[in-house]
Amino acid sequence: MAQASVESVVLETTAIEMSAATSPAVAIPKVKGKKRFIQSLQRMSSSPSLAKMGRIPSSGYRTGGKASASCISLSSGSSSYGSYGNSLASELSVGFSTAPTSAANTPGIPFPAFEDRTRARYPCSVPVPDFRTTTRIVEEEDYFSIPVQKPVQKSKSSFNFWKDLPSELAIEILSYLEPREVVRCSAVSHQWRRRCLDGQLWSILDTSDFYRDIPANALINIVTSAGPFVRDLNLRGCVQLREKWHTKDLSKACSNLENFSLEGCRIEKTAIHCFLLQNPRLVYINLSGLAGATNSAMKIIAENCPKLEHLNVSWCNNVDTRGLRKVVEACPDLRDLRAGEVHGWDDTEFMQLLFERNSLERLILMNCDSLNDESLAVLMEGQDSEMDYLTGRRIAPSRKLKHLDLTRCRGISDKGLEKCVDRLPEMEGLQLNKCHGITDAVLTSMLNGMPKLTHLDLEELNELSNAVLQSLATAPCAKALRHISISYCENLGDVGMLPVLKNCTNLESLDMDNTRVSDLSLAEAAAMVRARAPRITQPKQRPTVGLRLAAYDCQNVTWTGIREVLWRNAEVVRKTVKPEPSFDPSAPPQPQTVRTYPTEIIQLKCFYNYQPTVEEHTKRVARGDFSAATRLERKWAEFMIAQEEAGASGAGARRRRRRAREAQMMHADEEDGGINGGGAGVGGGRRRRARSGGCTVM
Repeated sequence: MAQASVESVVLETTAIEMSAATSPAVAIPKVKGKKRFIQSLQRMSSSPSLAKMGRIPSSGYRTGGKASASCISLSSGSSSYGSYGNSLASELSVGFSTAPTSAANTPGIPFPAFEDRTRARYPCSVPVPDFRTTTRIVEEEDYFSIPVQKPVQKSKSSFNFWKDLPSELAIEILSYLEPREVVRCSAVSHQWRRRCLDGQLWSILDTSDFYRDIPANALINIVTSAGPFVRDLNLRGCVQLREKWHTKDLSKACSNLENFSLEGCRIEKTAIHCFLLQNPRLVYINLSGLAGATNSAMKIIAENCPKLEHLNVSWCNNVDTRGLRKVVEACPDLRDLRAGEVHGWDDTEFMQLLFERNSLERLILMNCDSLNDESLAVLMEGQDSEMDYLTGRRIAPSRKLKHLDLTRCRGISDKGLEKCVDRLPEMEGLQLNKCHGITDAVLTSMLNGMPKLTHLDLEELNELSNAVLQSLATAPCAKALRHISISYCENLGDVGMLPVLKNCTNLESLDMDNTRVSDLSLAEAAAMVRARAPRITQPKQRPTVGLRLAAYDCQNVTWTGIREVLWRNAEVVRKTVKPEPSFDPSAPPQPQTVRTYPTEIIQLKCFYNYQPTVEEHTKRVARGDFSAATRLERKWAEFMIAQEEAGASGAGARRRRRRAREAQMMHADEEDGGINGGGAGVGGGRRRRARSGGCTVM
């Protein structure tokens, strides 16, 4: 029976497949709605892929994975198509039908992959795979067995800020450091060294502030590494390079210099020549004080530096006007010539060349003893100029000189300076220090022809009188003057200085030490500064120094004149301000009283015994502590009055000396309190300093 049922199932399946293959395609109507959903559920339940899921197996099949012919289910022919028993029965039928069908011998379903296993005996235990589901299960297992390839995540590398920073930003950061700090940073690592020695960082190399602190090797490395980028090279005072100018071709490293200074260096002549030959773009050259600078160097400058505008060969003993002539002839743009203590200025041919060029704006000839009246006349008027018979002077164009320094030119007298009258309309700075042959008449005529004069130095001119200062007060340059120096002019006093202080209201520096000025000049100077400077109502703006005044070693200047300056510096004025108009008639506006504070003060240099008090007073005013400055000025005045009383003889001398000691103690306490924070003196609650009892002034 069991065999007949199995064969019947096989024959039915074969007939269905053959009919499907031979019969034409029949249109199957589409199912919609609820029927379609139920049909999909049936299709899902009959799917062989569900065999591997946790379904309950048939009653006659062991779940252990092994099967045999003894465990085959002998269910009826109405069993489900997908059962394992039917598949095994169809396999064991070996193509012979057992079901009663219309055909006598209908072949069974062929299974090519199972042909070898049909020879096995029926009783043995043979695994019975379901060929309808095996292939799909293997495929699904292969699909899910493929490892998922996740995207490879790059490991985060450690971020090195300085290494990964662009070079432009690194150079910009290092540019805010001082040169000495950059040199110290170069010792951190090789990478820092490359950044610190980058040429873009050293386009301007000025060692004037740290030439004593930087070693020779570090300076050589900087110059050689950044050589092509350096534009301004200032090696002033670098004596440590004395024997290393030819090390690593230091003199050949820079080839694009525009400003070059070797002032005070110990350098050989050949190294100077190498620098000059390698840099044809030089505009500024400073060889002041170099023994290696000679006329041959001037020849190289003339041949190789046509753009030169500034040349400083002061104190170069091996340079004279023969070498300077080549420079003047080859450099048409030369405007600034500084040749102090250079010989050969009595050469009229060279002076005629300077007259014809007329391009100099600054001429410094200090300590040039070879300069005389004749050569100065050629410089101002020329040799073959036309003569004006009405005035008796030569007709010549005005000079372009703006600064003329004839300090210690002992060969100059009134005869030579007469040629300068009305020849220097652009003059801004005139220095005639220690030219002892100058008189009032010539200097007065010169000042009247210089409307743009701002600096005037007349030190140690003993033959000058107050008439010169009186003419200066009415000269066209009175409002333009910024600096006046009449030191050691022993004939000048208040008669000439008072008009100058009243009319020259823009003065910023006044040196009148070792003269006959008195307290009147100091009081006038304080009043002038107070009148020209605006005052403010809020002490937020700290006062600045408006006038630097030197009045030491003046016999007529006493402590009263100094006190006048101190009082004006710390003066707080009460001012009544008119109120704004109000529209309320019931409450008329009331005038208000406000305090005004100075914005400019005088920095005074006076008798050395009074100078500590003056400096302390200036410090308090500069930081805006006007009350402490006023208190210090009052205590100092009491101390000076007591000192004068103590010096007098007669009745009460002992009492006056005691008062002088008390005033000195109070003044000392006031100074100590101000230095340590602006205290209130003896009554301010501070403990007094221990004193030996001796009377020491300041």
